[in-house]
Amino acid sequence: LLMPSRREPCGTSQMIALRYGTIPIAHATGGLADTVNEDPENQNGFTFQQYSVEDLKWALSRAVERYRDPVAWEQLVRRAMACDFSWERSARKYLEMYEATMSL
Repeated sequence: LLMPSRREPCGTSQMIALRYGTIPIAHATGGLADTVNEDPENQNGFTFQQYSVEDLKWALSRAVERYRDPVAWEQLVRRAMACDFSWERSARKYLEMYEATMSL
């Protein structure tokens, strides 16, 4: 999924794509930056920081390179499909923060 949005306040397309194993390539802005992760331990897609053709090409080249390694690509797809953006998860995190604040 290619999401070169200049601005994206939320974005659900990338979350739907992740759920079904489609790897997003996204401009790291707004909700896209919050949900598409390139951290090696939790990578679920590819991002580019500057809104430029060069940065987009760099992200695409990293994605193609990963795709050429079937084992690494399958791991990436499985990690993407395991992402949890549910309201249940959000509510649980909110409750944890609330309880931590109340115990101060």
